[in-house]
Amino acid sequence: MDASASPKTSLSSTFESDVRKIIAAEHVRTAGASDAVAGVQPSLVVEPGNEQELAKVLKLANDVGMAVIPRGGGTKLEWGNRPARADLILSTARMNRVIEHAWADLTVSAEAGCTIAKLQDTVAKHGQRLALDPLWPERATVGGVLSTNDSGVLRLRFGSLRDLVIGATVALADGTVASSGGKVVKNVAGYDLPKLVTGAFGTLGVITRAIFRLHPLPKEKRTISVVTRDLTEAQRLVLAIQNSKLAHSALQIRCGAEMQPRVDVLFEGTETGLSAQSAQLKLMAGEAREDDAGGKVWNRREEILSRTESDGENCAMGKFTTLPVEIAETVAMIGKIAASGLRWSVVAQATGIGLVLIDGAVSEIAAALRGLREWLGIRGGSLVVVRRPAGMAELDAWGDSGDALGLMQAVKRQFDQQGTLNPGRFVGGI
Repeated sequence: MDASASPKTSLSSTFESDVRKIIAAEHVRTAGASDAVAGVQPSLVVEPGNEQELAKVLKLANDVGMAVIPRGGGTKLEWGNRPARADLILSTARMNRVIEHAWADLTVSAEAGCTIAKLQDTVAKHGQRLALDPLWPERATVGGVLSTNDSGVLRLRFGSLRDLVIGATVALADGTVASSGGKVVKNVAGYDLPKLVTGAFGTLGVITRAIFRLHPLPKEKRTISVVTRDLTEAQRLVLAIQNSKLAHSALQIRCGAEMQPRVDVLFEGTETGLSAQSAQLKLMAGEAREDDAGGKVWNRREEILSRTESDGENCAMGKFTTLPVEIAETVAMIGKIAASGLRWSVVAQATGIGLVLIDGAVSEIAAALRGLREWLGIRGGSLVVVRRPAGMAELDAWGDSGDALGLMQAVKRQFDQQGTLNPGRFVGGI
């Protein structure tokens, strides 16, 4: 060994040599600047071709104490806290197959690196869909969407990802490949691993494949957007729609410092049914003005998140939860907190889950987010900081984890005793 080489360099060289015995050299490379995770630079990027290769590499990394960052399409890689360490990027880019579409059973099985768009295109050939609308489906992968629990607006009618996933296979830090669930919708036997890893930010294991329940594709879609006088009227309309017999698939409020409140409603079904429901909605809206925004309103989340990508020095994004009956009050409080020179916009689903964009001076943004988090916490809500300006690293992404932290830490130790996977990124520094 070269006497000038540090122990870490020697260890990395040995590790890379061992990895190349498992995976072809063209799929192992030195990490570049574009592979950094929230400013933390890893050393190596490895792209396994199947779950057996992935598990073997993960075990090697765990045995030598390397920190592993799982990566799918990379669309949400900066969500959560900065990693405490980042040695190895474990990419699922090559694990991108739709394994089986059991159309008669309304289920589909896909590898973790399969994009949502590819999965949807495959099942659409039999008139079916995964009733999910995550951000950037052309790049977002099955594993990444599950890890971040990015359900989207269709959860109002079809449930969250935890309701749609019925089976999963996960590579654990020690190289064990664990599976739970099955290929039939009613399978409930065994430990519920799929629900456990959904939203865990890759801290318990690396998802290698998943099985989802499917729904029929709608024959037609129609979006109606209604401009309301104020937030009170928007809240009233949302609650009236929720308490009606309308069979809407999505419902949200859009508002901002420079935008009058709007209520967006998505109907799906036959043309006759859509016309009847649209007419009923217009009666409920009364004198409120209809806004011809079309289906593009459902991409509003992507628009405002893309804005944070281009204006990252000045923008922050938070994902909040509140009671459905308190959406208007929450949005009003956001406007009040951000009144001192900050620009803001909100998209809030009728379920009480929303995204808030705040733009302005970094110090004022941090104060606004802290104030909003405190206000929501008193009312049983929460605020997760999804994106933050460069000078706000000290602001924890998750906030107070409450009494659940001890249990979460125990589960983490059970699955990843050495803290190999995504260290520091999740709640409480897990």
